[in-house]
Amino acid sequence: MAGNRTLRGVLIPAAFAVFFTVVPSILIKLDIIDAYIAQIITVAGVNAILAVSVNMITGITGQLSIGQAGFMAIGAYSCIFFNLNLGLQLPLAAILAALLTAFTGFLIGFPTLKLTGDYLAIVTLGSGEIIRVILTNLRGVTGGANGRQFPTVLSFSPDLSFFTVTLSLVIIVCLLQNFLRSSFGRAILAVREDEIAANSCGVGVFRYKMIGFVSASFIAGIGGALYAMVIGFVKPDVASFTKSIDYLIFVVLGGMGSMTGAILAAYVLTYLQEFLRFLQDYRLLIYPLILIVVMLYRPQGLLGMKELSFVRLCARIFKRKNGAARR
Repeated sequence: MAGNRTLRGVLIPAAFAVFFTVVPSILIKLDIIDAYIAQIITVAGVNAILAVSVNMITGITGQLSIGQAGFMAIGAYSCIFFNLNLGLQLPLAAILAALLTAFTGFLIGFPTLKLTGDYLAIVTLGSGEIIRVILTNLRGVTGGANGRQFPTVLSFSPDLSFFTVTLSLVIIVCLLQNFLRSSFGRAILAVREDEIAANSCGVGVFRYKMIGFVSASFIAGIGGALYAMVIGFVKPDVASFTKSIDYLIFVVLGGMGSMTGAILAAYVLTYLQEFLRFLQDYRLLIYPLILIVVMLYRPQGLLGMKELSFVRLCARIFKRKNGAARR
């Protein structure tokens, strides 16, 4: 019985992952989904990866960070440098860019994670701005304020870019879910809930804060590399404060600590921004109003602390069908 339950827990999410990854890619390839919609969905996937990154440090580790866009910019520019300047293949360039971003996260997190609350937020905000200024002045590598082109095959292939981004998102979510079920993940959640209690139980608070921060930086590096591949052009402004706030909004709206909530909010808000384009300048007014209404009537976010489970969803559907059949 337990074996069947474990098998269902693996096969059902895998089936949904294959469906959401392969089927839309085929529809894009057949031009059933046009290139414009495909681009929106793909950019939403990149935003979802960045939202998961922010959620890892803010929602799961419990440390307020508002400079995550800086790590995303490091991942984007590093991927371009490794691919164009060093001639590495895109997958290897993306992985090395993520590792470099994780190392940068370690260098920034080591002195700053001894701070908490507003102090940590201010320091991460400052580090994000420092990264933006450095990228702006490294004209030989980054192109300065004008940015840098990255003409990759993903930029011109909507089906391939969607497939790559979605597959990366699925892998990240699967790895994070397994990580949070491990002893390291449980320790990080204990630090989030109560640092003093965790420390009294022998949990190294600073150590697990660093694990969460470096993991979030690695995910942000992956998101940045995919952003460069999909968009094909990167400017230092991607490391700006407003970008970091955008990713934080995804997490707050989806639910602090809920990975699926952050992903859902990223897709909804990215599409909403495009849907409201017909309002032109008024779009900048309607979008914040929608966020305010959601925060007033659903302050815990769309999913709160809960995770969307396809296994439980299928169980409820089959239960209802069996109940209807008995009647």
